[in-house]
Amino acid sequence: MNTIVLKFGGSSVADNIKLNIVADKIIELKKEAKNIVVVVSAQGKTTDTLIKEACELSAVPNEREMDVLLSTGEQISASKLSILLNRKGYPAISLTGWQAGIETNSIHQNSKILQINTERITKELKQGNIVIVTGFQGIDENSDITTFGRGGSDTTAVALQASLNADKCYIFSDVDGIYSADPKIIKKSKRLDEISFEEMQEIADSGAKVLHNRCIHIGNKFNCNIVAKSTFSNEGGTKICKEIENCEVKSIVKNDKMLTIFMQKNEPITNKEVFSIYSDLLSSNIILESFSRENSYLQFRIKKSEQNKVQEILEKRYPEFNIVQNNYIKLTIVGYGITQDNIILSKIIEFLKNKNIYIFDINLNQSKIEIILDELENSYLEELHKMLI
Repeated sequence: MNTIVLKFGGSSVADNIKLNIVADKIIELKKEAKNIVVVVSAQGKTTDTLIKEACELSAVPNEREMDVLLSTGEQISASKLSILLNRKGYPAISLTGWQAGIETNSIHQNSKILQINTERITKELKQGNIVIVTGFQGIDENSDITTFGRGGSDTTAVALQASLNADKCYIFSDVDGIYSADPKIIKKSKRLDEISFEEMQEIADSGAKVLHNRCIHIGNKFNCNIVAKSTFSNEGGTKICKEIENCEVKSIVKNDKMLTIFMQKNEPITNKEVFSIYSDLLSSNIILESFSRENSYLQFRIKKSEQNKVQEILEKRYPEFNIVQNNYIKLTIVGYGITQDNIILSKIIEFLKNKNIYIFDINLNQSKIEIILDELENSYLEELHKMLI
């Protein structure tokens, strides 16, 4: 192979001992590829720590400044790994997202890649360097640092594979592939040898912390060769590929980090108010899971991570509304073709009915069954997994 892209997550580069394991992995793969581009995340819980410290200073920190702050974690990982590889006798250079030519739009904390100018990376590869790029960040037209959202280093890696026309992209983590459920919750979950881009997109969109959702979109669009593997083992791995239509359940994802927001008035809500609220949420880069209106109240669903931002907007701009927040759970059953008949959906509904679990909503497409619930114990999730997979 001529060029491969390797991405190492935070758990893979968490400390100096693990950085040595990563360096040895890179050196091993250098035997099969002339050019290696490495993308790294921040070490361990660095990003979580930085967010916590920023929120101690402000409940809703300025988003531009958060991008400046959070981008430092990946820079530390990249420079440390470069220092280590050079000491081991393998020339390496670390590049920030903007040095690597990653140009984005100006939406802070959730920016999207517009293009990648690979000139600098190509130059360094020709000089024999292993190129280490900071994940999850780029630069906008104002020369401001932007970030792609949590898990965005995956998107950096796959976008670089597409831009460099690299042969393969390995996404390394502390897990040896994609599983049928979170193995930390379901002990008997199964590793998948392969999964389609469409199925993987549904898993990522449902909230599973496996791969960043936008990296799947890029990979599918440019037909990238992506393999999810473990940093700490040569066994296993899951290949992400084009459609596999066998009408079976591939994965079950439970996402309990969701909120329903109710906004109510003592009089009918006007169209002008609806459009104003909707516009304010979208312009503040709030990702709406759903949005609906009745005569005197609005209801929408968001991620819990956006709770403070939404609360500040609503309290400042719409004090006349009574606002109530409720937790909810999104259960997603993923498998291409599983909605072609009613057998799987009927089994799930019967199971939830027998457990006296109330269903708020059901959404279907050709690759998923999404059910909104008020509760779902992990023991029930395990029973459901055993029944369907």
